[in-house]
Amino acid sequence: MWDRLRKQVALEREQLHRLLDTSRPFIEQCASSPPNSAELFALAATLHSFYNGFENIFKRVAVELDGGLPDNEFWHRELLDSMARPSNHRPAILSAQMIERLDDYLAFRHFFRHAYLFTLEWDRMKPLVLGCQETLSLVEAELDQFFRAAPGGGK
Repeated sequence: MWDRLRKQVALEREQLHRLLDTSRPFIEQCASSPPNSAELFALAATLHSFYNGFENIFKRVAVELDGGLPDNEFWHRELLDSMARPSNHRPAILSAQMIERLDDYLAFRHFFRHAYLFTLEWDRMKPLVLGCQETLSLVEAELDQFFRAAPGGGK
């Protein structure tokens, strides 16, 4: 179970790095000048995909270790919150500070899925876009700590 989870999470981490590597030209360009509409749409899709990558990790943990996903209309929120709490079969995965940081990405994901692209606002997206690399590094550090504390240690 733990070995399978480690492999699944490793794959998701690789995908998140690939996503940011692919998006890096847009991200770097937009750090100094606002994106045009096409770039804004691409960055919005990147943010959506970015959070989905984290959620894929959390879903794998829930299925492998917690007995399944939350079963209600607020399951995305409950899934994220559950990662800060230990369960009967695992320690907590994320700190409260990390949950708070990921809240903004979850909120954007929800907005993106229900809004029209023309309602996107660069000023609201900018901190998320420019914070992706740091967020990924911080989440990875917490995942590494989680797996070191798990059965089998730092395999």
